[in-house]
Amino acid sequence: MQKVQLTYKFRLYPKREQEERLLETLELCRQTYNYFLAQLNGKAKTPSRLGLQAKLPKLKVEKPELNKVYSKVLQMVLYQLYSNLKALSQLKKNGKKVGRLRFKGKGWYKTFVYNQSGFKLTKTGKRLDLLHLSKIGDIPIRVHREVEGKIKQVIIKKHSSGKWFAHVCVEKEGKVVGRKPKKVIGIDVGLNCFLTDSDGRQIENPKFYQKTLERIRVLQHWLSKKKKGSRNHEKQRIKIAKVYEKLVNQRNDFLHKLSRFYVNNYDVICVEDLPIQNMVRNHNLAQKILDASWGKFFQLLECKAESAGVRVVKVNPRGTSEGLTYENPYRDWISANRILMRGWGSPDSPAEMKPLLVEIPASLIIEAGSPQALAVGSSHIFTCKLLWSTDVLCEAPVHSRERRSVGAGCLDVCRKPDCVACVAGVLEWIETDSGRVFRF
Repeated sequence: MQKVQLTYKFRLYPKREQEERLLETLELCRQTYNYFLAQLNGKAKTPSRLGLQAKLPKLKVEKPELNKVYSKVLQMVLYQLYSNLKALSQLKKNGKKVGRLRFKGKGWYKTFVYNQSGFKLTKTGKRLDLLHLSKIGDIPIRVHREVEGKIKQVIIKKHSSGKWFAHVCVEKEGKVVGRKPKKVIGIDVGLNCFLTDSDGRQIENPKFYQKTLERIRVLQHWLSKKKKGSRNHEKQRIKIAKVYEKLVNQRNDFLHKLSRFYVNNYDVICVEDLPIQNMVRNHNLAQKILDASWGKFFQLLECKAESAGVRVVKVNPRGTSEGLTYENPYRDWISANRILMRGWGSPDSPAEMKPLLVEIPASLIIEAGSPQALAVGSSHIFTCKLLWSTDVLCEAPVHSRERRSVGAGCLDVCRKPDCVACVAGVLEWIETDSGRVFRF
């Protein structure tokens, strides 16, 4: 058994009086941070964390308003400052050129922490439960999932959109059992398609930022017309913050569902160890690479795989697309198989066999939560590329829904055992200018 640390994110719904106390706590934490930073900036040696905390009682005598903040919260402010200073000193030791820590301006300080004590989560049996915070009160909270484990600390955060969230950090004992490597897959990420795997799936790149960019430009234009510091300027700023928040939520939702699918269905996942920080130096592709969020996808994949006992293998990306032109329709699939061979030894399917590449729309993953085909009768359309050198299709354009499964039932309909449409589970297909379109 080993201890596992998890963090749950829940939405807070404070009343007006409670929100004023939360804002006052943030402001007092910001002032405390700046006060100690002013004393420590320029000093060659950083004092110990306990030495900093020992100065708090004296400061409370000088500034009685600090008594409105729970003592542990102020201690965690100093712990944050101490951690920042230690990180800077470590960078200097490593030969990096660093400056000084900046003071927190008004509105820059976003979080404060209740560590070990000063909080209590109470179940009410209603839609909203209660989170008690010392010296603030009972705040309604939407606990949308069960909290498993012992709560160690609660982080209160205010987003730019004005919403409040509680990050509940828990610790629990868990045993991770590694899976036997029965199902193995290689994944090649890209920009035209978000990814192509060695099983022949091509996931559409949702391009959330590009789709939202025009809306952001309009809102930014109207923000530039408002006078800074005015109420209209603040209202317009919140509108922009909500658009960005929705953009981030859409992207996270897509990446969570896609990574969950691969962790649930495969035992070993081979991916490229891409130097994304170096790749975004290309100003022509930087925006598209950051919009795709490959790094976040790999991070979620590793996080979910660790708790599920799945192995994620990172391979050197050099040479995975060597000798392949951009016009080659097999390019991404061959790269995915090379990644699989480099990470695990050999692909599941022989290299001479060319797959039925299925282009899966991002909307399917967002709505259904998985790139797998939906149930019979679905309205989703898939554009499939028949890439076998000897394509064989039965004469009937419509396949029976009752005889959809691979096997004797399908053979009774088309009378041809090598019909690739039946093997793929196709219900019907039509001819278009871009190729055949199949409905599953």
